[in-house]
Amino acid sequence: MEKAKSKIEQLKAVLQGHKTMLIVMQDDPDPDSIAAAVALRKLANTLAEVQCSIAHSGTVGRGENRALVKYLGLNLRPLDQIDLTIFELYALVDTQPGTGNNSLPATIEPDIVIDHHPCRRLTRHCRFTDIRSHYGATVTILYEYFKAAQIKLDTPLATAILYAIRSDTQDLGRDVSRADIQALTELFPIANLRMLSAIQRGKVGRDYFQMLADALKHARVYGNAIVTNLGAIENADMIAEVADLLLRDDLTNWVMVYGFCRDTLRISLRTDAEQPPADKVMHHLVARKGTGGGHPSYAGGQISTKDLTPNQIVRLEKLITSRFLKAVLTEPVKPKCLICH
Repeated sequence: MEKAKSKIEQLKAVLQGHKTMLIVMQDDPDPDSIAAAVALRKLANTLAEVQCSIAHSGTVGRGENRALVKYLGLNLRPLDQIDLTIFELYALVDTQPGTGNNSLPATIEPDIVIDHHPCRRLTRHCRFTDIRSHYGATVTILYEYFKAAQIKLDTPLATAILYAIRSDTQDLGRDVSRADIQALTELFPIANLRMLSAIQRGKVGRDYFQMLADALKHARVYGNAIVTNLGAIENADMIAEVADLLLRDDLTNWVMVYGFCRDTLRISLRTDAEQPPADKVMHHLVARKGTGGGHPSYAGGQISTKDLTPNQIVRLEKLITSRFLKAVLTEPVKPKCLICH
């Protein structure tokens, strides 16, 4: 808690004397990004009366995430439709400069960066940073700020934070810290549990089931690993969602799912193996091609395909699949279909 108290004072110093701030989430934001952005907006307004806008690129595609945004009454703004020059301060939450998973122009150095992924080189130049890679969720860091500043959480925000921590740690099943557990324990009594249940059962369109069927149909099993390609998709969240689903197979402890969205090859890794860490494998997959990162049990990456020919894209798919299999298998294995036709 002493660290949170110190960070609050540093944050106040950055905020004071300013009137506006743009909070940028990761592209296709997940519950942790959304809750962290709303929490930072509340802190900025309470501590220094700074008015904030929240923006991102991509879509809020997953049914649960759309339900969360609706519950919070958020007016999320597409980053490419905002005049960036009108803001005095810029913040990144649940992402960092140079990661490739946010669309804040490289010409803008953010004033504030709060994240739970490993610290990036460019982050060290920012005025205020709080990077805790051992935390299960970024919003846990911000929850500690509320406690340190003795700012009362309203029920919607408490519910959002609770859901975000549960989502990012898969109900405390992956990459969780003592701070995450303590936050959940303290938030549970003040959250709206009926709404929490409704968020978790967020409605989906019928195209969701078609994408899921295609993912299972294309899935190939390589020993203890599964690889599948979702093809061209509008909803990038499906890549991570399918990866989470496939890891439930009782004979599998490594999953790679990829798809193409907005001229970008997007990749998700999931594992319940102790070694190698998923973030290290992702760095290997995208080496000299794109960007990526994550945690020991899950990771994401992206490679631009904007200037590639169809043949080059096919070669890229083969390359990342080969790199993945070499990284996680002890010997070559012939692929099998996950589902027999």
